[in-house]
Amino acid sequence: MNQLIHFNQIFETGLLEEINAHSEKIEIQEGELILDTGQLVRSIPLVLSGTIKVSRIDDQGNELLLYYVSASESCAMTFTCCMQQHPSEVRAVAEDHVVFLAIPIHLMDQWLVKYPTWKSFVMKTIRNRFNELLRSIDQIAFTKLDERLIHYLKDKSKATSSSLINLSHEQIAQELATSRVVVSRLLKKLENDNKLLLYRHQIKLLSTM
Repeated sequence: MNQLIHFNQIFETGLLEEINAHSEKIEIQEGELILDTGQLVRSIPLVLSGTIKVSRIDDQGNELLLYYVSASESCAMTFTCCMQQHPSEVRAVAEDHVVFLAIPIHLMDQWLVKYPTWKSFVMKTIRNRFNELLRSIDQIAFTKLDERLIHYLKDKSKATSSSLINLSHEQIAQELATSRVVVSRLLKKLENDNKLLLYRHQIKLLSTM
């Protein structure tokens, strides 16, 4: 059960044994689609390494970042879809090389009753993601775009554990639901303020950010 080392301090031994027995290890390369809007959720992911980006997509294909799922975490939207047997309402894409364990959804309800640590993990995951969504709503409603951009860059850096962010201005604009021109102008201002360095399709955050 070495692959479950991240969860040894979270789950009891019996649950770890069941996860090891019933899960499938899956590896996804950077940029690959894991789950799309409208797809049926057939498994619950437990992330071992890497980062998954979870976004909302509108009818025109515009993307709004909701949250990231990193090692030792799972996806709250997956839990809610499993509980209610609804198709996915989000898109999940690998930010980098992702390794996760896929757990069959029929075990969800069984483990909620059988294992207190699983119930705690599920409820904590949903609560944390709900708080993140509230924070995102607050940013959109009450925060200026330049502050949202700084927060976005810091979140991206934290999610990837790197100060080097591999994104184009167009990609950032799509996730912040604004235009590339506006993002480029704000990034240039941050560079002039010695907060970051701009390269082609890369942004280097400085300690002053």
